Amino acid sequence: TDGIRARANHDPITPLRVMQLALAAGHYFKPKGNQHPKVVIGKDTRLSGYMLEPALTAGLIGAGYDVLLLGPLPTPAVSQMTQTLRADFGIMISASHNPFEDNGIKIFAPDGYKLSDNQEYDIEQLMQQIHIDNCVHYISDAPQMGRARRLTDSIGRYSEIIKDTLPVDFNLKGLKIVVDSAHGAAYKSAPAIFEELGADVITLNNQPNGTNINDNCGALYPNFLTEKTIFHDADIGIALDGDADRLICCDRHGKICDGDHLLAIIATSWQKRGLLKGGVVTTIMSNQGFIDYLAQQDIHTIRTQVGDRYVMEQMRQHHYNLGGEKSGHIVMHDYLKTGDGILCAVHLLAAMRYDDKMLNDYDDMYHLVHQEMRNYPKHDNFDKTAWDTLCDAAHQDLGNYGRLVARPSGTEPKIRVMIESDNTDLRNAVFKKFDAFLLA
Repeated sequence: TDGIRARANHDPITPLRVMQLALAAGHYFKPKGNQHPKVVIGKDTRLSGYMLEPALTAGLIGAGYDVLLLGPLPTPAVSQMTQTLRADFGIMISASHNPFEDNGIKIFAPDGYKLSDNQEYDIEQLMQQIHIDNCVHYISDAPQMGRARRLTDSIGRYSEIIKDTLPVDFNLKGLKIVVDSAHGAAYKSAPAIFEELGADVITLNNQPNGTNINDNCGALYPNFLTEKTIFHDADIGIALDGDADRLICCDRHGKICDGDHLLAIIATSWQKRGLLKGGVVTTIMSNQGFIDYLAQQDIHTIRTQVGDRYVMEQMRQHHYNLGGEKSGHIVMHDYLKTGDGILCAVHLLAAMRYDDKMLNDYDDMYHLVHQEMRNYPKHDNFDKTAWDTLCDAAHQDLGNYGRLVARPSGTEPKIRVMIESDNTDLRNAVFKKFDAFLLA
C-alpha cells in the first residue's frame, strides 16, 4: 500500500514497529511551541486494525499529541478530516485493495496531501533511531502527554463534505443504485450518502467481520455487482475497494466501466460545463483508445507512473483539476486531495444527469485497444541488465503496433507486464519471451 511500509524485505508490521512509527512521525511533524498538537486516525475494517490503532495511539499520546479516532472511514475522508480539523497530520490504517491479512499505514500532511518519497524516507530514518532503550528522548513528560477520544460524528462530517461539492438542488431521486462497499471502510458512509441524495439504494457486502474485506467483492471483483445490478433492475452499480479510494461501475446491463471510461465521461461533461481545468492526468496503464478519444475532444492528457500520488503531483504541477487511473482511483483536486470513490461516483451521476444519459448510453465512446496483463514472481537474484535488454527487445517487436508496460508491483513481490495491442499473435510472441525469462 502507499505510505510508510516495509521496503524490499517486506518486514511484518508489529505493534512495536507501529509505536516506533508513531513516535517518529510525531517527532517529525510536531510544531514548536504547541503543547498539545493534534492527529487524526482512521482505519478500514481489517481485524489487525484493532491492534495497530492502539499502538499508534499509545505512541502519539506518549509524544504529546491529542488523538482523534475517526473509526472506519474511507481514506479520502481521513485526508480531508486532517485539513478540516486543523490536525498536524493524519493517519489511515489500511492496505487498500489487498486481502485482510495485509495492512499498512498511510500518512497525510497537515494540508491533506500524501507524503512525498523524501518525507517518507526521513520518517523511516527516524524510526531506525528509536529503540526501547532510547525512546525516552521522544516521549513527553507525564504532564505534557496527550489524550485520545473518539469522534462520533465522523461519517456525518464526511457526508457533508461530499454533498457540499454539488449544487444545492442536486439530487438522485428516481435512480436505483446498487452499492458494493467490499465489507470495507465505507460500509456505512457510502449507502448513507447516496440515500441522503435521494437515491433508492441496494447495499451489497456491508457486513464486515474483520476478515472479509475485499474477499471476492468490491472494485477488484465486480462480477457480483453486475449480477445484482441486473437482478434488481438498477440503473447503475457502484463498487468500492476496502478503503473506498477507488471506483468501478457497471451499467444496467452489467457492462463494467473502469477508471478510464469514468474519467472520459466526467472530463467531457466538465469540458462542456466549463469546469475542466487544463486537461486530464492519467497513468501509463490507461488505454490508448481512451487517450486518443480525449485528444479528439481537444482535451490534453499527461501520463505519469502508476499511483494516485504521482497523478496528484502532476495535477498540482500543471494546475489540472481532474486525473486518475484505469484501476478506478480518480482525483478531483477542486474538492479533495486524494482519490475518492464516493466523490467520483456522485460526480459521475451528476454528469449523467447533465447529459441526460444513463451509463449504458456511453458504451461506444471510444475503441478499446486490447490490453493483457500478466503477473510474474519477482526473484531475489533478478538480473537487471538482462531485464533491460528484454524490455528493449519487446519495445522493438511491438513497434507501432503495440505498447509495453513492465514494472515491479508496489504492493506485492511481483512483476507486472502489460502488453497493449490488437494483434493477438504479436502479444503472444512477446509474452512468450517474458515467460521464458521470468518463469525459467
